[in-house]
Amino acid sequence: MAFQAINPATGEVLETHDEHDADEVERRLGAALETYSTWRRTSFEERSRKMLRAADLLENEARTWGELMTREMGKPIGAAVAEAEKCAWVCRYYAEHARDFLADEPVATDHARSSIRYRPLGPVLAVMPWNFPFWQVFRFAAPALMAGNVGLLKHAANVPGCALAIEDVFRRAGFPEGAFQTLLIASDRVEPVLEDARVRAATLTGSEGAGSAVASVAGRSLKKTVLELGGSDPFLVMPSADLDAAVATAVAARTINNGQSCIAAKRFIVHRDAYDRFRDAFVAAMEALVVGDPMDEATDIGPLATEAILQQLDQQVRESLDAGARLLTGGYRMEGRGWFYPPTVLVDVPEGSPAYEEELFGPVAALFAVDDVDRAIALANATDFGLASAAWSNDDAEKERFAEEIDAGAVFLNGMTASDPRLPFGGVKRSGYGRELARFGIREFVNVKTIVEA
Repeated sequence: MAFQAINPATGEVLETHDEHDADEVERRLGAALETYSTWRRTSFEERSRKMLRAADLLENEARTWGELMTREMGKPIGAAVAEAEKCAWVCRYYAEHARDFLADEPVATDHARSSIRYRPLGPVLAVMPWNFPFWQVFRFAAPALMAGNVGLLKHAANVPGCALAIEDVFRRAGFPEGAFQTLLIASDRVEPVLEDARVRAATLTGSEGAGSAVASVAGRSLKKTVLELGGSDPFLVMPSADLDAAVATAVAARTINNGQSCIAAKRFIVHRDAYDRFRDAFVAAMEALVVGDPMDEATDIGPLATEAILQQLDQQVRESLDAGARLLTGGYRMEGRGWFYPPTVLVDVPEGSPAYEEELFGPVAALFAVDDVDRAIALANATDFGLASAAWSNDDAEKERFAEEIDAGAVFLNGMTASDPRLPFGGVKRSGYGRELARFGIREFVNVKTIVEA
């Protein structure tokens, strides 16, 4: 098959890239293992120099990378440029901290000398999504390469230009041939690559189905995996909260990346005493957002990434309305070129409907009124997902309960959920397992080796 980059704002084909054939995949797997045999022995100083050079390339050429992302998947240009700059941040973070994170650790035992040593595993396969086409890759690649591993990237089919550009960044930064390579292959060719003995581990960011499939293959081959899957993140608002700040953040949290983010707030759970004020202000702010050309700096919401995603979101909204939900704004596919869907707000969402049970990957918010903090927490946890959450309150007892009782990999109090190289990132339940970022992320793909001298 050929990989087509299609501009979601216009539907026009931008570029076509040929799929790598079996011989090319074999060559790249061989190069990965050969490079690993020498890369694993390089010093942290050498790795750091190259990683800092990659950071410079990302930062200095952020506009170029941003325009590439916007053309291929439709995110607003300002957010796309910021994504490239954030990738520079994660490269610098691990260039500066990898040595300390992986330093030998002496342990007091009855032996003459005991210690823990962290050593790389080998080639790691990364199966990555389109929604943050640079950031998702670099938050894996920076710690993996700094740990002495090498990377193989199977990127989403609709962002082939981004995949090849990332490979080029590492090459231009001085990383050896084979240290980071893109595999232009279809999803049905991932299994034999993952089963190949030269691939030692895998990481995936994506859907439940994709995560389950990769975990199943890796499990049969007894290979380590890290999975970051979907989310139906709750956004809780209590009467003591700063309501103006909560509303402004709620709008940004729901519409970030055109609403296509695993950690975007999706279910807004508001105490009844604040519900009417929150609802009215939230709807007004959603309606004020500018939908249009993502290359225009004034645009707030660009197109959804693919026509299939648009069709699925539209169907989920219509089924929710048929089940009894009420529409306050939006709720229709916009006419004209491109795959645009307006900011949408649903209320009175019944249990069992898509807006209650499923992840809505687009700018669609579901609002719920609750009577107390107990019901707020119960509703927040009434999902199979557990990626991230946000809770707004100025009551210390409520904040502690939210931090302790919400079942999620992260709880943000009076702020917007975001990933940060300094903090671990990942979920529980059907949102996946393992952690990316911080010291936890770099230790996912290492051999934690015990060294004992009797």
